[in-house]
Amino acid sequence: MTGTGEEREGTGRDGPWWWERRRSALLDVGLAAVSAAECGLEGVPFAREAGIPAALGVSFGVVVGATLLLRRRWPVAVVLVGIGVSPAMMGFLLGVVGLYTLAACEVPRRVTVTLGSMSLAATFVVTYLRTRGDVEADGLLVVVLSAFMAVALTVPPVLLGLYVGARRRLMESLQERADSLERELSLLADRAEERAEWARTEERTRIAREMHDVVAHRVSLMVVHAAALQAVAEKDPGKAVRNAALVGDMGRQALTELREMLGVLRAGSPGPEPRPAVRGQAAQAAQAAPALAGGFEDGPRLAELEALVGQSRAAGMNVEMVVHGEGEPYPAEVEQTAYRVVQEALTNCHKHAPGARVVVRLAHREGEVAMQVQNGPCGADGVEPGLPSGGNGLVGMRERVLALGGVFVSGPTDEGGFKVSAVLPASR
Repeated sequence: MTGTGEEREGTGRDGPWWWERRRSALLDVGLAAVSAAECGLEGVPFAREAGIPAALGVSFGVVVGATLLLRRRWPVAVVLVGIGVSPAMMGFLLGVVGLYTLAACEVPRRVTVTLGSMSLAATFVVTYLRTRGDVEADGLLVVVLSAFMAVALTVPPVLLGLYVGARRRLMESLQERADSLERELSLLADRAEERAEWARTEERTRIAREMHDVVAHRVSLMVVHAAALQAVAEKDPGKAVRNAALVGDMGRQALTELREMLGVLRAGSPGPEPRPAVRGQAAQAAQAAPALAGGFEDGPRLAELEALVGQSRAAGMNVEMVVHGEGEPYPAEVEQTAYRVVQEALTNCHKHAPGARVVVRLAHREGEVAMQVQNGPCGADGVEPGLPSGGNGLVGMRERVLALGGVFVSGPTDEGGFKVSAVLPASR
């Protein structure tokens, strides 16, 4: 089905048969009625010249004019009918509207040119013959007049139809581009929201790991010292005082590290300035990404491992630290991850292997740094401090190491203990 500019206005379809809108059908019915009336009137002289009854000529004209009703469905047929009845000097409105519809619809351009040329030629010939037979005038004047009539009845409707068709196609193209741009913007908004959600999830995971490492280790040591304090409070008041001081130190260190983490979170929070939806989501994702590594610069370093091991010794753990190779400056995230792995492994030893001998090994190799924390079986007199375990320690260590492209292995040993090993690349 072909269509013209009138069909495309508005949205939806509410017209009968091949009309997309009711007002298009009403317009075509009105044009067809006017064309039928015109051709019916012109059928009277045609019947007189053809020597047929006037009623037959009028009926023929009405049928010919009414074919304009089909202009949107079969524009080629309507134009051919107009060309066919041109010798009868009827159907001027039919020819003009038919050519306009043909030029404006989606038919091949060569069809429009061919039928337009045929209509031009037919109009010229008929006008020339009629004028030359009715008026005694110069032949050149008759030719000029016939050419003017042919051009006037053919070229303007064709040009107008081509303009309307081109304008309609341009509007459709712009509408399609606008729809495509809207879909792309919607897709970008969805992706920005996904990136923002991913960044928020990663940040929550990192915060959970940091909170777990800081709170679990410090509080575990505080619980161990508190248990020792309770055991020796009456027997050895001096040792009880030292244990109480250690508990205070552990609490203050835990509070200090928590304040540092909260400071990083406040520094990385987005400002109050409102943003449009898409830019706001993308900005959240962009701002959250640096926050993922925001705590690395001020985090613990490998040089602090001795102090970490010393705290476990002070809590009564039999722990030994062995260092292989010469240390070198590593990226902040590598040093913090190595520190947290050892810290969490020692925390697990406090929880699950009281009285066991623990060995912490740190190896500086070419292009990588390795660490291992291994404990033997629990001592005969070891009593578990009753610390709760959420099962997130090993998971957090593995996530930290794998995020830096390292290798993480953990599991029980043949002697009945447990071993945690990790290898981190020296650079990223």
